[in-house]
Amino acid sequence: MKETESQKGADHGIGNGGELHQYAGGTHPQLTTQQGQVVSDDENSLKLGGTDRPGPVLLEDFVLREKINHFDHERIPERIVHARGAAAHGYFELTDSLQEFSKARILSKVGEKTPLFVRFSTVAGNAGSPDLARDVRGFAVKLYTPEGNWDLVGNNIPVFFIQDAIKFPDLIHAAKQEPDRGFPQAQTAHDTFWDFVSLTPESTHMLMWIMSDRAIPRSFRTMEGFGVHTFRLINAENKVTYVKFHWRPKLGMQSVIWDEALKINGGDPDYHRRDLWNSIDQGRFPEWELCVQLFDEEFVNRFEFDVLDATKLIPEEQIPLRVVGKMVLDRNPTNYFSETEQVAFMTQNVVPGIDFTNDPLLQGRNFSYLDTQLSRLGSPNFAQLPINAARCPVMNFQRDGHMQLQIPKGRVSYSPSSLEGDTAREDPHAGFKTGPERVEGDKLRARPEAFADHFSQALQFFNSQTPTEQNHIIAAFIFELSKVDTKAVRERMVGQLANVDIGIAQRVADGLGMQGEIKKVATTVPARTDLPESPALSILKKAQVSLEGKLVGCLIADGSDTESILALETAIAEAGAEMKIIAPKIGGATATDGSTIEADFQLAGGPSVLFDCVFLALSQDGAQTLSTEAAAVAFVHDAFSHLKVIGATPESEILLDKAGVLADAGVVLISEGDSAQPFIERAALGRIWDREPSVRTIY
Repeated sequence: MKETESQKGADHGIGNGGELHQYAGGTHPQLTTQQGQVVSDDENSLKLGGTDRPGPVLLEDFVLREKINHFDHERIPERIVHARGAAAHGYFELTDSLQEFSKARILSKVGEKTPLFVRFSTVAGNAGSPDLARDVRGFAVKLYTPEGNWDLVGNNIPVFFIQDAIKFPDLIHAAKQEPDRGFPQAQTAHDTFWDFVSLTPESTHMLMWIMSDRAIPRSFRTMEGFGVHTFRLINAENKVTYVKFHWRPKLGMQSVIWDEALKINGGDPDYHRRDLWNSIDQGRFPEWELCVQLFDEEFVNRFEFDVLDATKLIPEEQIPLRVVGKMVLDRNPTNYFSETEQVAFMTQNVVPGIDFTNDPLLQGRNFSYLDTQLSRLGSPNFAQLPINAARCPVMNFQRDGHMQLQIPKGRVSYSPSSLEGDTAREDPHAGFKTGPERVEGDKLRARPEAFADHFSQALQFFNSQTPTEQNHIIAAFIFELSKVDTKAVRERMVGQLANVDIGIAQRVADGLGMQGEIKKVATTVPARTDLPESPALSILKKAQVSLEGKLVGCLIADGSDTESILALETAIAEAGAEMKIIAPKIGGATATDGSTIEADFQLAGGPSVLFDCVFLALSQDGAQTLSTEAAAVAFVHDAFSHLKVIGATPESEILLDKAGVLADAGVVLISEGDSAQPFIERAALGRIWDREPSVRTIY
């Protein structure tokens, strides 16, 4: 039920006048129209005729017309990109003042908590697409500061496909489903995408990232976030310092394996959404550190690449991250549409002390995002929607328009004016000021020469990965290009990869079965081979040893031991993780003592892909029974092939054998009554990467 301002926070059961209304159905608030008229019958439309048979419905039925009209317009156009999203409320707390560099209060007042709203999303898929698509993840943060809203609209990857916003429509048209057939959905593994990027060499660095495990994160909670662009900070003396923004997750980065991602999409297409919601709902609040890279004009002039090129990054080894605050998400949305869907992020939303650079992609975004909100939300008054509204005073002379929610007072709606003494005025001291910058030159449609190197950082990124991560990048290129029907596109893309490194190109060509010599695509700037490795670019090189925030699946059957399962659950909880019970029936299983062990998942609905590691708490009879159940064999087989740690009772061996599990460091047997600590400790180390060559082809 829609609430007026006077009703917000009131208990249900209290109407507009604060009265409880009694009727035959019980004590409830009165149902009304949008205009407040009490509805007498919400089950039947107004018709001509008696009760024997209905006559035509009458046009005067305003209750029907209003209800249907609103229903017809319940859905607004979904976002062209980032349509698939999940969000949460939280706060930002500054822990290290940047007052020396910025006059922005949010970056100056240590200990001050600023409310915020974060929306995570995939880019290419429509609103109904699955969560685990191989894709960039949006990481957009709206901070409701005392000086106005600051939107840090970023991604989980620090670079982008293109250097100039004029190419953005082409990129998205190429990546989305092909217009003549309407598929594939939420995939780049098709001809138009690879045709475009193979003809757009500036995309090569981003392709390395999108083919890496960064593009299939374990959860929103284990993603890094980046502002992507170089921004400027302005201090009280108008001095400029350049900045790049980073969000670093408390739980560290974690990803899934590609085959696992495909099966998660089938087992739970809402996997990321559900994980975020459940974590907050259970009080396990996701947290990130806000880090900055600060640098001056001297660094800009000596850096190997142009800091305004969005296809480049600044390695942390050159400009270390400075931790300045933390973000905590502690409240789920109340209404998905009103908050998650209607929230409008815009890169143009900055506060005094934070400023733009001349990055041509950022400049285009500043125009595009406002234009998009006007189209999608249907009115220039979208900023009045509660999720978008600033939490500080808003006073201006913008008037009227569709969906005007306010009632401006007075006769003056212009500036300057002299007729009223309390109208808003500009403030030269406290207002937003663009930082000083000297700009001169010809008016041209051109790219700076410094933007011309498209391959050096792509090679640096690849070289910075562990061999396991490199193998995944190669496998991803092979998978994606194998879906491309046009041979010339495949060959041209491999030719672009040869500009990065002939070894990379050859591995991809071998995986595709391409014959003959690889033909490099012509380029003006060859890749540099002297850029040092950057361990910070690797997920595995900075992986955390911890079970915190992870989900353990415990498979049971009739005959499982209650005490052992309770002890395991306690040990897992003490390690900061959560355990879920999977059983052949959702009602659970009968334990050795005759009690019922309740289940969280029925076996077919709780595949091992939904868990970070698994434990088989089975008796000999239970394991024997499950060894003839395909879902149980698949549960164990997938866990093994996805390189997960498997804990098991010795009695589970028949099921392990049936699933093709081979003994290794990641298969931990725990006898009844023994401590589960060996399983906990091994699971905290993460996946068994040494197992991978034994379960899949490495190109």
